[in-house]
Amino acid sequence: MSMTTEALKIDWATMPTYNTIMSLAAGAGLLAVVIFGRDLFRLRRNNDATLSTDGWSLAFGVLGLILTTTGLHMTLTWPLAAGGFPFDNIIFGETSLGFGVLLLGAAVYLWRRGEALTSAPDPIASAAHTVRPLSLFIGGLGLSLFAIAAAGITYQLFAAPAEEPISGAFAAYPIIEATFMSGLFAVVGVGAVLFPFAIAKLRTAGAAASGLVKTIGIAWSLTGLAFLLFGAMNYFTHIGLIIHTM
Repeated sequence: MSMTTEALKIDWATMPTYNTIMSLAAGAGLLAVVIFGRDLFRLRRNNDATLSTDGWSLAFGVLGLILTTTGLHMTLTWPLAAGGFPFDNIIFGETSLGFGVLLLGAAVYLWRRGEALTSAPDPIASAAHTVRPLSLFIGGLGLSLFAIAAAGITYQLFAAPAEEPISGAFAAYPIIEATFMSGLFAVVGVGAVLFPFAIAKLRTAGAAASGLVKTIGIAWSLTGLAFLLFGAMNYFTHIGLIIHTM
């Protein structure tokens, strides 16, 4: 008596999936925040340095628009629930929405107040005073990322089906991808949780915050690059998954 395993079939018309562009934009957004911060510190150290706030406003606006629209749609409509992944709407949708709105806020601020920021005696302290009220929300997002990471490990989420190229090679070992993705969310969360403390110190004593700033920069640089590369790779893997499961 032979046993056959039924091939996985997915009705993609009822489950639009666009966390590829979300991952790409989130990774680019994290990297952009780090690079902008470095430029701002360079401006404080050297008055002759230049900083194009128009360019950064454009960058944050484009990335923020992508993350806000896709995150809002996923948060309100739960498109991934039809395929049996309702939790992914929370994990990817709500986090992208929160980050996207923050980036849009930064874009509007730099567009309207960029010149005042760059001409301030201490642009870092000026930026810290401005962002201080939002830092509480950023810290809260960090705590939510810790919760997502804990859920990912506890329930072994994020595992790709065997039909997905590359990632599907680990389908029999779901803890591998669960650990990888949960780790990324947790490290981003470390930077977000430390952010309010760094802002509090930057408002008064910038040098005292150097350790916190470096830790945040490293955390967001590494995870930003990882999300960007992972999102780019997923254009191949998700297309392959669609072809294999149509």
